[in-house]
Amino acid sequence: MADVDQGSVLPSETSPLILDGLNATDSNGTDAVNATVAKFVATPEGTALAYGSLVFMALLPIFFGALRSVNCGKSKNSSDMPETITGRDAARFPIIASCTLFGLYLFFKIFSQEYINLLLSMYFFVLGILALSHTMSPFMNRIFPANIPIKQYQLLFTQGSGETKEEIVNYEFDTKDMICLVISTVVGVWYILKKHWIANNLFGLAFALNGVELLHLNNVSTGCILLGGLFVYDVFWVFGTNVMVTVAKSFEAPIKLVFPQDLFEKGLGANQFAMLGLGDIVIPGIFIALLLRFDVSLKKNTRTYFYTSFLAYIFGLGMTIWVMHTFKHAQPALLYLVPACIGFPVVVALLKGELTEMFRSLQMFDQVQIRALAGPLKNIQRLVPKLLLCCLGSVLRVLVLLEGEPLPQSEILRALEQVFIKDGVLQRWLSFWKVLPSPQRNSVALSK
Repeated sequence: MADVDQGSVLPSETSPLILDGLNATDSNGTDAVNATVAKFVATPEGTALAYGSLVFMALLPIFFGALRSVNCGKSKNSSDMPETITGRDAARFPIIASCTLFGLYLFFKIFSQEYINLLLSMYFFVLGILALSHTMSPFMNRIFPANIPIKQYQLLFTQGSGETKEEIVNYEFDTKDMICLVISTVVGVWYILKKHWIANNLFGLAFALNGVELLHLNNVSTGCILLGGLFVYDVFWVFGTNVMVTVAKSFEAPIKLVFPQDLFEKGLGANQFAMLGLGDIVIPGIFIALLLRFDVSLKKNTRTYFYTSFLAYIFGLGMTIWVMHTFKHAQPALLYLVPACIGFPVVVALLKGELTEMFRSLQMFDQVQIRALAGPLKNIQRLVPKLLLCCLGSVLRVLVLLEGEPLPQSEILRALEQVFIKDGVLQRWLSFWKVLPSPQRNSVALSK
């Protein structure tokens, strides 16, 4: 395995799973430069505890983030709404990630590492507080005493005035959210001052859980494109160059999970870490969350694909650790996670005869978008005529099929054909129109 001085990975990107004893560091994470210090050799018990703890910590944000992704659209705050990743986004992501990675590599080669990490620490300090606060909020709702009054607050930033006024930030929160924010700030200050591995893991778990919850793939095909592209990205930058490891050694930020291999010897002050990049959690995690939402959409009261992909992730991560421990070399985790997370659910879909449905080309509304429309449209039938409702539904379906992206005319015609011909919408229009008397046809727009 490659020796790494400072365990770290890139934000929003994948990185190799580096599970190795780091060179000697002090409690603040700075290098203890001493050429005469012998390389640390972890005990079998310490290694097993570190590996097992990393696997357990990796599973937590995937499991709970996937569950929360099904219902994350209920919040009224725009910041809590999911970001949908389309096929075009997935295809471009490995290229953008590669440019970012190489750009950081050049930055660390040209500029002082100390000042860059200071800037990054402050940036992730703010992000970490917000992420941890958002993660704690559902738990605070359950344990908050009922006899304490809850006050509502709103943070609003606007630009312009009068008719040109535009909202930039509109965030609603209450007393429980304020308590979560205070607790998260304490953890943030602890991390900034001490760089302690527990504070690092709290922020890392919060980042991972929020990523799995709020990043939504629009279909399984997009997930396969994303995982396939990052599979090539991960293998190339780990095996083909030293860029990934160099950046990981220089980058200080709470975007990895770490666990000490010398915990039995030094307790909480241990400093020989094994680590796992957040990219190896979030990227497979959003695919697993997608399969959970697919299970929900089937309305069969089963979670077959979710549990299959979840077990596949455990298998892939275990395979990564075994290969790394056997050959003593850093491994790109996606080399093993991608085939497992895609292959296992596809085999199950083949056996159940649902492969076509899993990869269906029609883009249906996301669960969150359905809930967002359900509120304002639930009483619309009392206000508009039946024919207009039929038109509105057809227009919405065409927009869903096209996903709001500019497409060639052939794609538009195919979408219209699907809605009006294959789905029988045109026939329902004609049958409805024929049953109306002639005067009523002319005044149908005025009827209820």
